[in-house]
Amino acid sequence: MQLTLLVLVIAVAGGAAQPLKLTLGEVVTIAREQSIASKQAITQQKTNYWKYRSFLADFRPQLSLDGSLPSFTRSFVQVVQPDGTIAFQPVSNNNSLLNLSLSQNIPFTGGSIYVQQQFQRFDDFLNRRTLYNGIPFAIGLSQPLFRFNLMKWDRRTEPLRYAESNQQYIEALEQVALDATSLYFDLLVAQVNLQIAETNRANNDTLYTIARHKLELGKISRNDLLQLQLSVLNARKDLASARQTAEVASLKLRTLMNRREEENGPAMAGRPRPFELVIPTEVRDFTVDLQLALKQAFSNRSDAIAFRRKLLEAERDMEKARKENGLNATLNADFGLTNRGNRPGDVYVRPQDRQFVEIQFTVPVMTWGRARARTETARANQELTLQTVEQAKRTFEQQIYTQVTLLDMLRQQVKLTAEADQIAQSRYQIAQERFKLSDLTVTDLGIAIQDKDRARRDAILALRDYWQAYYTLRLLTLYDFEAGHKIQ
Repeated sequence: MQLTLLVLVIAVAGGAAQPLKLTLGEVVTIAREQSIASKQAITQQKTNYWKYRSFLADFRPQLSLDGSLPSFTRSFVQVVQPDGTIAFQPVSNNNSLLNLSLSQNIPFTGGSIYVQQQFQRFDDFLNRRTLYNGIPFAIGLSQPLFRFNLMKWDRRTEPLRYAESNQQYIEALEQVALDATSLYFDLLVAQVNLQIAETNRANNDTLYTIARHKLELGKISRNDLLQLQLSVLNARKDLASARQTAEVASLKLRTLMNRREEENGPAMAGRPRPFELVIPTEVRDFTVDLQLALKQAFSNRSDAIAFRRKLLEAERDMEKARKENGLNATLNADFGLTNRGNRPGDVYVRPQDRQFVEIQFTVPVMTWGRARARTETARANQELTLQTVEQAKRTFEQQIYTQVTLLDMLRQQVKLTAEADQIAQSRYQIAQERFKLSDLTVTDLGIAIQDKDRARRDAILALRDYWQAYYTLRLLTLYDFEAGHKIQ
């Protein structure tokens, strides 16, 4: 049978819009490139990329300059006198500070190390005096002790999160392809129904005219004529409904593809071109190995990466609950050189040593079971995550198995429905000729028409189910079984 369909011919004064011929592959490509959903996926991927870049930057040396310049004060301040009384003394000064530091996080220990240089100037405007203070060089360390190390865990979970976002981007484009396929066949089915309605309406008009002539000759009863007249009315009603359905389906597909092309001619100005969809009858014959499909799915899908990430996060939360309920301490140490003077250069002449060491700690003494409750909550959440992930894995495997077997079954279904369609069309042509020769009843003719229409619809619906299964398998595995490589 001819497997191309012309959509609604939009007639206006002066001419009709030329249809835009499209194949399923072209519609999928256009949707991936131009649809709003694909553009949203691209934008989301850019956001995830820069988030990951920001995360990586946190583990690289950070150079910063901070300070206060100027820092002017004119006021009265409270000053305690030697006898314990208070006097309010006037002050007018400028205390400016600049600090240049280079810091580096230490993911393995969770601490940070830094080197710095500092310069300070103090201007006393009332006494007309200027002093300088500075740190020519200093190196310091801030190291948590016995505490939860978030940086160590972030270095394990964030790369997984970024890889998960990359696969989500590919999945989003594959989902666009699946949605485009569904809308493509929605319109194709609507066009087939419209073509059937138009053909039935024309055939019923012809048969009704023939039946009226037969009634005059006494070859059929008036009841048969009324039955054909009713068929004519039903065919016209079906045609109007099919037109409306095709218009709605065309609008949905056009919206997904984000197409707004218009005719340039004055007669068709502002009217979009109708689609001429090609029926994709060439079923791709390739073998899908179930074990390969499972392997690729657990290697490529964002869900599979999310399984590993969630297990790591549950383990992380367990360690956090355990360590934050005990001794927490932080070691702060600083060593360098410092000096002061009346001139800027005095800061760098024979500077003196500068040392600072401090250990801050917190030891919970009485928590009324809070520490144990937090630990047990984290342990229960970890067990729940393990069970949830295990259930999700089994469900995921079942989806893959179902889709692989379904694709093979639908490939055979397409062939069978195509053969049935050819037989039904031929049978209808024979039944129509027999009716014209008064060798077939109206009832038998109606049955032939119904079988013809049902067979045509079944053939298109079988193709729809097959192509939806084809793109669903691609979505579930992110693997191109025809080309034999991962979808990039």
